[in-house]
Formats: sequence, structure tokens, C-alpha cells
Amino acid sequence: MIAAEGPLSVERYMQLCLQHPVHGYYTSKMPFGRAGDFITAPEISQMFGELAGLWAAQVWLDMGAPGGVHLAEIGPGRGTMMADVLRAGRAVPGFLQAIDLHLVETSPVLREAQRRTLEAAPLTPVWHEAIETLPDGPAIVLANEFFDALPVRHYIKSEKGWHERHVGLGPDGNLVFGAAAETIGIPATAGRPGDILEIGHVARAIMTSLATRIATQGGALLVWDYGHAESGLGDTLQAIAGHAFADPLAHPGEADLTVHVDFARLRQAAEAAGAAVHGPVAQGLWLERLGIFARAQSLKSKASAAQIADIDSALARLTAPGSSMATLFKVLAVVQKGMKPPPGFED
Repeated sequence: MIAAEGPLSVERYMQLCLQHPVHGYYTSKMPFGRAGDFITAPEISQMFGELAGLWAAQVWLDMGAPGGVHLAEIGPGRGTMMADVLRAGRAVPGFLQAIDLHLVETSPVLREAQRRTLEAAPLTPVWHEAIETLPDGPAIVLANEFFDALPVRHYIKSEKGWHERHVGLGPDGNLVFGAAAETIGIPATAGRPGDILEIGHVARAIMTSLATRIATQGGALLVWDYGHAESGLGDTLQAIAGHAFADPLAHPGEADLTVHVDFARLRQAAEAAGAAVHGPVAQGLWLERLGIFARAQSLKSKASAAQIADIDSALARLTAPGSSMATLFKVLAVVQKGMKPPPGFED
């Protein structure tokens, strides 16, 4: 494509690498788990999904325990978190009877994994290609490590101004970063030559859509992801393969491409859409507020020595101050105005 049509924007490059219908990373591979390229919090411990389930049930109660609520997950992985969510939801009378289940997933490989994981679940999922096809009505939407996989645009500063960063071909035929010759106007953005500005236009559009829905139809959105609470300059594009960092240009479609989520821009988009926003707060703190230590103690009371060691290891990975899962990862909630702060976001 580059040889025939010219360089691609970083956004287009990421989109093709991740979502190409034949060669895309998420279209053709199973990325999760020890045999994959990375592991997510729900795969580390059942406690994560259980607390997410109780969070969703408490939000439903705070909504007045209505019927006809849609429980949706965007990018559900192998279905591990949703299985834990539904199991924990049984503890709240009436919750499972009041909801239906929707999963937004484009990958055929992951859809099949979700189908197997949720085969014995108390609710049968309805799958969607995009959030736009979710049915109207109040919804509780969960998004774990979803926004980091959305493509971004890069802009690089020169003495003349800002240029869009591209992916093109070097003299040896390999992929290289370059920049458009023309400059574009980016008002009120400082920077020195060589600085990179990363903007997630796709993430902002999706947040606007979800927040508008919540503001007008009711419900809540819960986002877990790694990123920064304040906007700034810098290139955070990274590739992960075999649980290690890789060159994002070396093997298109063979490695996961992600960026650090700009939570400040997500918050601005949600507030502009008329929703109330809480957070972001550090993921470890959020888990602590929801009672992960008490849950761990309960699990350990009925566990073997080996199982206790696994629980302690998972707990440390999710909550220890030096763990990126506890500090780099953050949690953001979007709710309809007038609702009280959801669990984990109280003052």
C-alpha cells in the first residue's frame, strides 16, 4: 500500500496492523495469556472480575434497580472478566434478572473464545461489531484495556511548525517514520523541534458516543486502562510480542500495538457530552476501596498452600505500590448527571 499510494498516517498504520480482516493482529491471533503476548488484570485473578461485577450491581441499585438494563463489555478478551462479573452478580438479588448481555467484539478468534468461556453463563450474550448497534436504553458498559488499542495520530514539531507523522519506506525497503512536508495548525500547543504530540481522535469519538448515550439514556461506563491523568507531549506508541517490548514497525500484524490512554482528553469528551465523570484514580486504590483485600482473605480461608501463594502473588501484582498494574493503570467512571459517585470514586 505504501509503495503504491504513499506513506500512511500513524493512525491508519495502527488500524491496519490491528484490524485488517485477514492479517490484523486481533483478527487472526489469540493475544491473551501465557501462550499469547500479554496478560490483563482479569486473567491475573478472578477477584478483578468479581469486584467489577459487584460494582455493576451496585450501580444498578443506585439507578433504582430498573428492569431492561443492558450490561455490555467492549473488547471482552476471552470472556474471562464477564464470566467473573456474572458469577459475582448472582449475589445481588434481582440483578441478573434485570439485565441482558452484550459483547462488542470484531475478532472472530476472540468471539469463539468468548462463546466457549460463557457457554455455561446464566445469560446468553448478543455480539456486536460496533457500539453503534447496542440497543437503546440504560446500559452499564465495561471497557478493560480497550482504549489503549485504539489508533492515534502523531504530529511532530519542526522549526516551521507541526507536521503529521507518517509511516513510509526507507532506502532499504523497511518501514520507517517520517513526516509530511506541509505544516498544520495546532493552536495553543507548545513544543520544541523534535517533540511529538499524540492525539487519539478515535478514542475521543467513541467516548463522546458512549457518554452521550449515558447522559441521555442512563447508566454508567467503567474504563480501566494504562495511561496518564494529564495531557502532554510524547510518543507512547509501543509494540508487545511474547510478553516483551518490540519494534512497532518491525512485524506489522504480528505484535500488539498500544498507546498510553490520555485520560484528560477522555474526561473532557465525556463532560462535553453532558455526562458526569469520576476519576481517574489509580487502579490499585480503586481495587482496595472495593474490598479486594477482604476478598483475598475469604478465598485464602478455603485454599491450599499453593493456592494461597497464587492469591498473594496476584494481589501484589494488582495492588502493590511498585506495580504498574496498581499505579500506571487507572480507572475512570462516566455516569448520568445526578447519580451519586459510583463505588471506588467516593471522596
